Amino acid sequence: MVLVEDALLLAASAFIVTSFVGLFRVVRGPTMPDRVIAINVVGSNVVIVIALLAAAVGEPGALDIALVYALLNFLLSVAISKFTVERGGVL
Repeated sequence: MVLVEDALLLAASAFIVTSFVGLFRVVRGPTMPDRVIAINVVGSNVVIVIALLAAAVGEPGALDIALVYALLNFLLSVAISKFTVERGGVL
């Protein structure tokens, strides 16, 4: 079982690195839609990392946290998109 836990932790660390790449796109994104998509990608990566860590540690309660965070990530994406459209920021 140690091999499975190590593989899950390795996958979680890969998603963390991908999140930092996404954060770079949030800061340096040329357009607002690029930034919105990058925020959504980072949020999705956080949900995946929480789920992988929950599986590696054996804590099923953390999956509830991942589910709530996924819902909040979706609502954030919708809110930012609506705000962008109302301000006329869509190309």
